[in-house]
Amino acid sequence: MVLSYREALNQAMREEMRRDPRICLIGEEVAYYQGAFKVSKGFVEEFGPQRVIDTPITEAGFTGLAIGAAMAGLHPIVELMTMNFGIVALDQIVNNAAKIRYMSGGQLSVPLVIRGPGSAAHQLGAQHSQSLEAWFCHVPGLKVITPATPHDAKGLLKSAIRDRNPVIFIEAQLLYGTKGEVREGEYTIPIGVAEVKRAGRDVTIVAYSKMLLLALEAADQLSREGIEAEVIDPRTLKPLDLQTIVSSVKKTGRLVIVEEGWRFCGLGAQIAESVYSAAFDYLDAPIRRVTGEDVPIPYSRPLEDAAIPDRPRVIEAVKSLL
Repeated sequence: MVLSYREALNQAMREEMRRDPRICLIGEEVAYYQGAFKVSKGFVEEFGPQRVIDTPITEAGFTGLAIGAAMAGLHPIVELMTMNFGIVALDQIVNNAAKIRYMSGGQLSVPLVIRGPGSAAHQLGAQHSQSLEAWFCHVPGLKVITPATPHDAKGLLKSAIRDRNPVIFIEAQLLYGTKGEVREGEYTIPIGVAEVKRAGRDVTIVAYSKMLLLALEAADQLSREGIEAEVIDPRTLKPLDLQTIVSSVKKTGRLVIVEEGWRFCGLGAQIAESVYSAAFDYLDAPIRRVTGEDVPIPYSRPLEDAAIPDRPRVIEAVKSLL
């Protein structure tokens, strides 16, 4: 069946909340407003206000509350109106959620999902347009998931909810209205497993979240020019399925990494280092990275467009390796 990205997320949470009464949803406007992006449409009517909980604008407070609830046996889902507001809750996420299992010697766990929209989305300004996944990936104890399609969003969110560890689940805001085929019935997708979204022989392109759609568009255009790119979606950034990426690079000999986040200390740098360590002898050219510019995302639409990767930049990067 065909669902939008937001519908797939709604379906995943609804199925899991029906399955397990310990699961609850907490965040700003998740109940009666049905979520800032309508992901929790119909939830308070079905599950009631004790399981679908509206909060004040206090990210550190309700994230800490959810961590305590998880330690006590519940399985909370925290919806942040934007992942940028996760910065306000960073102390709770980094110093509590990510560390409690380790510091308790495994006696306590934090089965918690923190989800919400990330990256730029048409003139939201510098404070609401950031791609912060590299921050979260840097922290031991956190899993980080960035699905690009409705099918992957549903299957991975269900796996995240069932996981016994804290999971950061980042949904690019511009993906909410996109549509795609979603498998009928019950299914999950394993955390930490990448997928080859398009087979090719000449170059490997690794891209995630909404950059995956950009990479697929670039690959289609390159194909018309006789260049066949293999496009890989990591889907999970931590743990990263390096084996799938390396296997592709060994076949193509070339790698382009596309990410919307800032270049310096970006996630692509980690992927590149890992590939160099594992497959250096198979590379026929240096690894290229296509990234966001190292600037706060501008409000001006032309400047915003200039700061974010686009299809011509991906195509140029591929051709420079050939």
